[in-house]
Amino acid sequence: MSSAPAISQPQASQPDPDAQPIEVALVGAPNCGKTALFNAMTGATAKVGNYSGVTVERKVGIATTPAGRKFSVIDLPGTHSLRARSPDEEVTRDVLLGQRPGERVPDMILAVGDATNLRGALRLVSELKKVGLPIVMILNMIDIARHRGLQIDHEALSDELGIPVIPATAVRKGGLDELWQTVDPMLDAGLAEPQPSSWAVPNTHDMRVAMREAERLVNAHVIRPPEPDTVSAKIDRVVLNPFAGPVILLAILFVMFQAVFSWAAPFMDAIDAGFTWLGGIVTAVLPEGLVQSFLADGIITGIGSVIIFLPQILFTFLFILLLEDFGYMARAAFLMDRIMGRAGLNGRAFIPLLSSFACAIPGIMAARVIDNKHDRLTTILVAPLMTCSARIPVYTLIIAAFIPNRTVLGGLSLQGLVMFGLYAAGVFSVLAVAFVARYIFAREERHAPLMLDLPDYKMPILRNIALGLYQRAKIFLRRAGTVIFWATVVIWVLSTFPLPPEGATEPAINYSFAAMIGKFIAPVLAPLGFNWQIAVALVPGMAAREVMVAGLATVYAVGGESGLVHLLADQWSLATALAVLAWFIFAPQCISTLAVIRREAGSAKWMWVAVGYMFALAYIAAFLTYRIAVAFGAG
Repeated sequence: MSSAPAISQPQASQPDPDAQPIEVALVGAPNCGKTALFNAMTGATAKVGNYSGVTVERKVGIATTPAGRKFSVIDLPGTHSLRARSPDEEVTRDVLLGQRPGERVPDMILAVGDATNLRGALRLVSELKKVGLPIVMILNMIDIARHRGLQIDHEALSDELGIPVIPATAVRKGGLDELWQTVDPMLDAGLAEPQPSSWAVPNTHDMRVAMREAERLVNAHVIRPPEPDTVSAKIDRVVLNPFAGPVILLAILFVMFQAVFSWAAPFMDAIDAGFTWLGGIVTAVLPEGLVQSFLADGIITGIGSVIIFLPQILFTFLFILLLEDFGYMARAAFLMDRIMGRAGLNGRAFIPLLSSFACAIPGIMAARVIDNKHDRLTTILVAPLMTCSARIPVYTLIIAAFIPNRTVLGGLSLQGLVMFGLYAAGVFSVLAVAFVARYIFAREERHAPLMLDLPDYKMPILRNIALGLYQRAKIFLRRAGTVIFWATVVIWVLSTFPLPPEGATEPAINYSFAAMIGKFIAPVLAPLGFNWQIAVALVPGMAAREVMVAGLATVYAVGGESGLVHLLADQWSLATALAVLAWFIFAPQCISTLAVIRREAGSAKWMWVAVGYMFALAYIAAFLTYRIAVAFGAG
């Protein structure tokens, strides 16, 4: 077979010391291994930031060929087409076409395609060729393709496309050897001058023609083995069944929330005992006074009341990471697509919303993958309603105080059932708000069907799971040492000063700033069954939802989770407890999330829309919950 055609190049010349370094753009669809290739080429030289004016990530690094030639590599955001249907794709299009201020046009394109699924990559290459820049196509993950029995005649494909086509394996040592053998001579000879761009926005007909051509190329130059009856295929016959699939998904989520209570309990008891012991030492060593109160009632009690929930948060993440590594998450997206479509959500919203179970912030940022502007905005606005890990401390505290720790229905934890119900309420609220939003935005376009490649099932890599849990624990503990620490200090100061007057007969906190603030807000929240202590804890809880627990522990001056649980059970009615749970399903108690909504939506208007509708829903839900509970004798 003939070798890859050489790109027409001018005669080599002496390098100009004042010339800008050669810049090579990596372009490809999401999940094609483009970032792995970037890391393999640049090593530790990468610099990460954002493009000016947008929140899209910008990664640039320096690559060095085996011959010692250096060039700059820019990892452009993943794209399926230059039509630019999302912010990420707009950046890629504008950089390649020289339409982005402050960004120069790259000197060459490395078009990265997944060798196991070439159709989409070849269709994208047909567009990239029209940009007018020198281009090399890289068949990444060629080792996986060969392992599956795929035979790709990359030399014949290169002849037909008129560009070099290079097999590569970015994650293996030596996997880029053929790439360097092609790029080195090109850099040595000097790259050709860019040709005038002939690219125009493709219409539906153009896309169909390009996809048919890509299909023809695949059929002509890729030999596939007979479809084997793989383990993944056998599992998918069950988990993707229209009837069994949703039941299995519901069962997996149900087991996850049961485990959050059952498995985490011993670890929580150990942490609770540790902080109680530490508080006891401080009380025994230091004389009674402000210093002892600050350390024991403020710092240790406040931070300890939040850190105790770390095991439950980690168990939640353990399930999510295992399901992702196992390959089940893409299947869950397919199962939920029809339900979400009926609610007015794009099928691609499933992954951002699922990410919001951990934290709404990465979930909101992940909405960039959604093409349609209104669909993307709807996903951003409803993502905070998903039950994030920051709600777990509040939910767990109230459930432990008011829901008996017993089993029902043949061994199921009643507390776990209630937690599952709260998560289900969050999901239902997302679907309900999205259903209303579809009529507010009055979208005319139909949702495109969800298109995802289903990865093969594989055993989770324990190192990756452990690393993910470590990173989540690190983030949570950093939060406890910064946001929660300072919120606890503020609450202690407000709860302690001014000191009670001589001869005071009421508890000292009743004379404090906290009591003044709480009693000022209390009339607004009284219809919900909230007392002034709850009002005080809600205010700093705007910094982070879990601060609510630290606030209650500090205001009530109770050390240890068990002490706070018993105190709430004595001082709150069941109706009040249920109203607080209803409030936290909806309330936007997280300033960081609101800031990300403002940034991703591109306007403060939508942040205030989110604040307004979530507080309105929280107030209505808490009010109705309290009144109905009182009517049934729970007041």
